[in-house]
Amino acid sequence: MNTIESINNIVQKQREYFLSNETKSISFRLKQLNKLKESIETHIDDIYEALWNDLHKCKEEAFLTEISIVLNEINDHIKHLKRWAKPNKVKTPLYLMPSKSFVMYEPYGVALIIAPWNYPFHLMFAPLIGAISSGCCVVLKPSPYSQYTSEVMQTIIDETFDPEYIMMIQGHRDVNQALLAQKFDFIFYTGSPDMGRVVMEAASKNLSPVVLELGGKSPCIVDKDCNLEFAARRIVWGKTINAGQTCVAPDYMFVHESVKKELIAKMIECVEYFYGKDMKKSDSFCRIINDKSYKRLVSYLNEGEIIYGGDCDENERYIQFTLLDVNNSDLSVSASLRLCDTNVMKQEIFGPILPVVTYNNINEVVDYVINRPKPLALYYFGKDKNAFDLLNKTTSGGVCINDTILHVGNDYLPFGGVGDSGMGKYHSHESFLAFSNKRAVLKSSNKIDFAMKYPPYEKISLIKKLM
Repeated sequence: MNTIESINNIVQKQREYFLSNETKSISFRLKQLNKLKESIETHIDDIYEALWNDLHKCKEEAFLTEISIVLNEINDHIKHLKRWAKPNKVKTPLYLMPSKSFVMYEPYGVALIIAPWNYPFHLMFAPLIGAISSGCCVVLKPSPYSQYTSEVMQTIIDETFDPEYIMMIQGHRDVNQALLAQKFDFIFYTGSPDMGRVVMEAASKNLSPVVLELGGKSPCIVDKDCNLEFAARRIVWGKTINAGQTCVAPDYMFVHESVKKELIAKMIECVEYFYGKDMKKSDSFCRIINDKSYKRLVSYLNEGEIIYGGDCDENERYIQFTLLDVNNSDLSVSASLRLCDTNVMKQEIFGPILPVVTYNNINEVVDYVINRPKPLALYYFGKDKNAFDLLNKTTSGGVCINDTILHVGNDYLPFGGVGDSGMGKYHSHESFLAFSNKRAVLKSSNKIDFAMKYPPYEKISLIKKLM
């Protein structure tokens, strides 16, 4: 089924269907969004079971981080689509009168969405909603690593949509290569920066626009004047949700030397309150997705001094939340160079291991952050004044001040990266815009025509005065 020839045929049929203009009517789009919502609600128990089988994700966490986000996104698009899709009037300069100007939003066409395994349902269906809302046809490619969730999503898609409109294709690297060899009008990819480069290279051959939602090492900075109790609780939550397999999880933590000991003590209290003395027995703590990821994460445990945690079980792919001291001295140029030499500080961790770096001078922290690839998120705990000073000196896809991860849950905020952490934004209205071409339209009068714009330009001076 998933041969290059069959994929060619699928894309061609979707292009023909798109060119029929069926998907462009607002009533059609709203009908599809409602059908998708109904199908998700029908299969909600299957989704819960699949996420447990893939990631040991409990129902409560599955609801908070996957299902509720998707259902809220659908409801948001159903509520606002008619307004979003209306042509947007803009001003017309005096020298172009009598004309009217507006922006129309038209779907790009046939889109490809490639989703990862860490939030397999959320990160497949959230962009799909934007594609439906904008009027695109879509080919979906889930991760083979989250196979149980992929099968449930396959059932939902097959039961809800005709394949010439929306179709899901499963498979491994060969299928990705066959899909990326096609000419798509738009590509939405969520995953690693390395694969993001592959996607962008493939898209460039057809000059196809892309949204790349990548990852990176998101720093968490704890200043001496923060609320340590809140910081401890919020950092632990942000790092342990989905066992740290979250693109915006705090990847490493800078903590001021004067509060390091107290913060760590409070973080240990929090993690044991959340998951008990033995995290392995908690139904609320996820597992690592596969053996390859497990072995990679375990190798990081030898790259610093374990302050807390470090317990592992290969059979269950369980890794305890671990605080890893990678630098006990004040951050300096030489210390910064040593940090860069370790894999745990070079590579995105994507697991429940949190390197801890001590600092005394915030300027050295800033230097470290700005001389690394731009992160997807940045977290700062401390006073507002210091926070905004830090924001002016750094860059990232998103920011939380005195919290972690929650910016992703605000539909009114665009979500996306910058530089190595990605390009393009989505969520809510931004998702509609992501899959839409902003088409500039100027409509001139067919009753009045000013001769001053034509050769021999004798009255060009009048135009100059109006400009």
